[in-house]
Order: sequence, then C-alpha cells, then structure tokens
Amino acid sequence: MAAIDIEGITRQFGQTEVLKRIDLAIGDGEFMTLVGPSGCGKSTLLRIVAGLEQQTGGAVRIDGQPVDGLRPRDRDLAMVFQSYALYPHLTVAENIAVPLRMRRLASHQRWPLIGPLMPGTRRQTRDIAAQVMATAAMLGIEHLLSRRPGQLSGGQRQRVALGRAMVRKPRAFLMDEPLSNLDAKLRVHMRTEIAQLHRRLGTTFLYVTHDQAEAMTMSDRIAVMMDGAILQVDSPDRVYDDPACIRVAEFIGSPRINILPARLRADGRMVIGTTHDAMAGDRAVRIGFRPEHASLTAPDHAAIRGRVSHLENLGSDLLVHLLAETARGADGQPVAMVVRSTPEQGRPAIGSVAGIDISRRPPLLFDADGTRMAPLRHARRPEMAHG
Repeated sequence: MAAIDIEGITRQFGQTEVLKRIDLAIGDGEFMTLVGPSGCGKSTLLRIVAGLEQQTGGAVRIDGQPVDGLRPRDRDLAMVFQSYALYPHLTVAENIAVPLRMRRLASHQRWPLIGPLMPGTRRQTRDIAAQVMATAAMLGIEHLLSRRPGQLSGGQRQRVALGRAMVRKPRAFLMDEPLSNLDAKLRVHMRTEIAQLHRRLGTTFLYVTHDQAEAMTMSDRIAVMMDGAILQVDSPDRVYDDPACIRVAEFIGSPRINILPARLRADGRMVIGTTHDAMAGDRAVRIGFRPEHASLTAPDHAAIRGRVSHLENLGSDLLVHLLAETARGADGQPVAMVVRSTPEQGRPAIGSVAGIDISRRPPLLFDADGTRMAPLRHARRPEMAHG
C-alpha cells in the first residue's frame, strides 16, 4: 500500500495549460476518484502519476519519496486502461502472468525453446502459475485461464485486465475509465466488484471517470475536476449535499440540481424570479434544490410555480419536468425544473400548473458568479416575484 501526494502539478501543451497547479493527497489504502467532464485533465493527471507523461511543474511523491525521475516500471504502480490492452495471441493465464514473467525471469529464461531448460526457470514458472491461479480464483475467472481474449465477453476481459494488474501486488492501482466500454447493466455489476476488490485488497486506488455514478458509489473521496483544476475534494455525500460551487452542484447528481434566479433583500427575504419588483439593496443570487428535496403542491400562493412539460415514470419514482412560471432565465425563457415524486402522490397532467414546495430542506444559495454562499441565519419562506 502507498500514500500518493500530488504537489503543484502543472501541464502545458504549447500555450494551453491543461493542468493548473493540482494539489491532491491520497491516503494509504484510500479509494480516490477523479471525476469530471471529458477534457478536464483527469486522465493526463493519472498518466503523470503513472510516469507515462511528464509534468511541466510540480512533483509526485509515493510514501513521501519523489518519483518524478523514475521510469513507470520502477514506481511499482499498476495501470488498468480503458482498452484493457490484452495480448490477443496469449491465453488468459499467459496475459495475467506477463508482469511476473517480465519481473522474475531473465531475458534468456523467457526464450521459447531453451528458456525452460535454464537453471531456476522451472521453479519460477511454478511460482508464477500458482500466483496466477490464486489471482484468477479471487476474480472468479479460473475457468477461463485457457481461453484467449477474443473468446471472452467485455466483463471477462475487464477481470483479466484487473488480474494482470493485481498479480504483482503493486503499491497502488491506477484506473483510467476501465468500465466505459461495457454496457450499462455490466457497468453497474463491475462497480460493485471493483469496490469489493478494493475492500479485500486494502490497496490505494486512484480511479478516473466522467461517470458520476461510478464516483459516488465506489469512492472514499472524490475530486471534482473541471478545466484543469480541482474544484472540490470530499466524500461523495459531502460533495452531493454541500457542493463548494454551482459548477460542482450542477455536475454531481442525476437528475441535475434545479437552479433558479432570485434576489436576496436586505431584510433577509428571498424573492424567486427577476421580474418587475426589484428594490434598492437587492442582491442577485441563485438558489439550488435537488429534485428529491422538493414536492408538488397546490399552485395558489406557492413560492415557485411551474407548468408540467414532461413525465418520466421510473417505477418507484416519478420525475416531473416543469417550466417555471415565476422565474425566467437571462434570455427571458422559463427555467426547466425537475421534481421527484412518488406515483402514489398522483400523476399531474401535461400542461397543468403545479406549485413546488422546497421547505423540506433549506435550498443551497449561490452568488451571481456561482460561488457558494453561507446559509441565511434567519431564513424566511421564499416569495415569488410579481409582475
């Protein structure tokens, strides 16, 4: 196991700054996930940690020791790629054994015909075969050892790639979107398997994904990256319930958080909407509330009203899509909202007007530039703008 410290890492391609002074401390045995949209720099950061790419500035330390001058093989890290990178002409057993053979056998011991006759080769080969079998048994693929990658399903290939990384017992695992090539059902299953594998091994995992569901369900902590910078590092629960800024709030959560324009008045009142009753001293803000923290109510006197535009029946939940009648965006168009409801609460008709009650939990408050604001000490019931 190993702690990984990323200190002030920058990476430039010409004049383009891909990574902007990244600082991240990954604890010994921790499952840390880098999550963010495509192109945010998370895979570049992972490759720098692995030694596959050189940073422009900063340092990487493993167990307190700098590794920037070490080759990838000398860092004792195992990389699992999106493409699996299996050798098609080798069996499963031979694929898993590759790192052990490269590490334990001299070049002449790996020669096809005379290698097995060299002193010590047979003993090492038996030890390698035993480790391959033990690793395959842990992953439940021992019955596949004689097959080749072309005879395997996507999930089986993923397990072989994991086995090849596990077999040499690295100090840490680096995983670059390893589930992105799998279908939706298999991804859900493999998320569980990887999380259970981490608990069994107790080894440090640094995982990269753009899929927030993977990040939320497997990780001890997640680092949300955008535009080459880390916006927040925290537990999945904290990132979801207490986002540091509006960009994090909008990225994490499905369906996404509802964001509405509002005004904060000097007396502490919150006015939803931006229409004609602006007063001196008003502060332009935005409020955010998760769909599950809102409920439908009668439209009369509701702080937020919306016209139902679409329904999604998910069985246990009903997602009600509305266009806000009391809050419009900068372009003057109604703001889209989603409220999670249960079928027992009734099915509103498309085109009907419904009120939205957000009193179940205080909404999140953001400044006009998206910065998170502290909750109001003496919060009042939100009002709707008039006009």
